[in-house]
Amino acid sequence: MRKPLPAADIQPDLRAEEVEAFLRANPAFLAGRPELYRILAPPRRVHGEQLTDHMAAMLEAERSRTRAIEAEMRAAVEAGRAGAGLSLRIRLAVLALMRAPDVLDALTQEVPALLGVETCSLCAEPWCGPLLGPRQAGARPLPAGSVTRLIGRGRDAVVRANPSETVLLHAEAAPLVLRDALARVPMAAGPPMLMAVGAREPGALPARQSVAVLAFLGRAVAAALSR
Repeated sequence: MRKPLPAADIQPDLRAEEVEAFLRANPAFLAGRPELYRILAPPRRVHGEQLTDHMAAMLEAERSRTRAIEAEMRAAVEAGRAGAGLSLRIRLAVLALMRAPDVLDALTQEVPALLGVETCSLCAEPWCGPLLGPRQAGARPLPAGSVTRLIGRGRDAVVRANPSETVLLHAEAAPLVLRDALARVPMAAGPPMLMAVGAREPGALPARQSVAVLAFLGRAVAAALSR
């Protein structure tokens, strides 16, 4: 790794003629330091108006690629932070469900504030079996087959950037919901159920690193309802 020049050797007031003279005397200077090409501004045309400067195009492509990589890295870091924040909030929500005497009331009234979202509801498909317990009976009704259709076969949770059927899932809060998350509530007996979480701010329900913890919250709701 090259060492930086001592401060005494740096001349901030070099004239253009001196820079040109140095480069002429050291023609391999830039070739040995390719990273400088990322900050230099090369001329667009060096062979007249009719010929394209391919070197400038290559440099611009390399800079665009570097900017894209940096933006992707920043997005990944921000998504990781958002996912970690959601994990912490879900832990608090699980604790609230564990101590709540009325699970459905806690889910709809207390959990949204803990998650930093607008609404959280329990939804259930029609049931022809034994009577549901009072905790499941207050669930919002869904048409048969809705849980698998909305979440997807073989999946436990999903985050939707462009939510559909928001009135069905979020009722009067639907106009506020710009992003939502759906998680299965896997009861040992009873109809297929899901938990619907609606948010106004996309950052409240990050797309990355959140599906697993939302699926865990769905299972925690099922455990609380089964008490």
